[in-house]
Amino acid sequence: MKAINHSNYEGLNGLSYEEMDLPPVEPNTVRVKLKTAGMNRRDVAVTSRHKTDQPPLILGSDGAGIVDEVGAEVEHVQKGEEVIINPGLGWKQNSDAPPASFEIVGMPDHGTFAEYITIPADNVEPKPSHLNWEEAGVLSLAALTAYRVLFTRAKIKQGDTVMLPGIGSGVLTFALKFAKAAGARVIVTSRSEEKLEKAKELGADEAILTQSDWNEKLKDEQVDVLVESIGRATFDKSLQIIRKGGTIVTFGATTEDEVAIDIRKFFYGQYNLLGSTMGSGEEFKALLQFIEQHDIKPEVDRMFELSEYKEAFAYLRDSKNFGKIGFTIS
Repeated sequence: MKAINHSNYEGLNGLSYEEMDLPPVEPNTVRVKLKTAGMNRRDVAVTSRHKTDQPPLILGSDGAGIVDEVGAEVEHVQKGEEVIINPGLGWKQNSDAPPASFEIVGMPDHGTFAEYITIPADNVEPKPSHLNWEEAGVLSLAALTAYRVLFTRAKIKQGDTVMLPGIGSGVLTFALKFAKAAGARVIVTSRSEEKLEKAKELGADEAILTQSDWNEKLKDEQVDVLVESIGRATFDKSLQIIRKGGTIVTFGATTEDEVAIDIRKFFYGQYNLLGSTMGSGEEFKALLQFIEQHDIKPEVDRMFELSEYKEAFAYLRDSKNFGKIGFTIS
């Protein structure tokens, strides 16, 4: 089968598109013939985390396709079934944090940027009927992350004001749609006027430039929940804009990981700072019910062929996307 793998060189220079072995099927697994696969910023990061002395690794966490073969002990999944992949391995029940055995598809094991993938049968769910293949293939990792951030961790409710700095990523475009479906008021920021306009088209109530004075622009707003995914470049501004007793949930850092906090100001403000990563199998099922109930679809920016991997990775690395990008697999 054809696949995008990483080997020999650190970073994007280690990517190649070549023939690899068809993955075998174990007793509790299913093999899926992939129709589409979604890209995430994690895929760019893995090209640096995967070491040059390790065996070649097929990248990719998201995907959707048709079950090609079923392991001997699998009873709840049938050959020929249209499925979507839950990329969170080893985290079935909801819990405060993932178990120590938790892994994500695409490292250390092979991922979805290939014609086929073998995966535990518990990690596939029926493809939501309202999604086409492109939408289903790019959904899981970003949508599950956004779902846990908003509903499990921040526990947003109708009437809350939710702020999303750096709108444009897959997770944040899902967070915008989910928060609006839950009855929240949503404020977004971006360095791009074009992305701000697109966010307003999707329902954002207020859209401001990231580099602007947030306190001045939002002086009439009260921010209850802020979703922080940028890191050092915006964290202090985020802490200044959240209301006293408000909540910041962070799931990523596209700039530097380390931030400085005025701890006295923090405890006097009675702020809540929460971390979040992906989500459990229970949350994945709840997410699928939520998007079907509210007829929510991913914002698909662009799809590439697997052979166009160089262009696709550069597009994602440079944050050119608004919403999700991915691969169409012939």
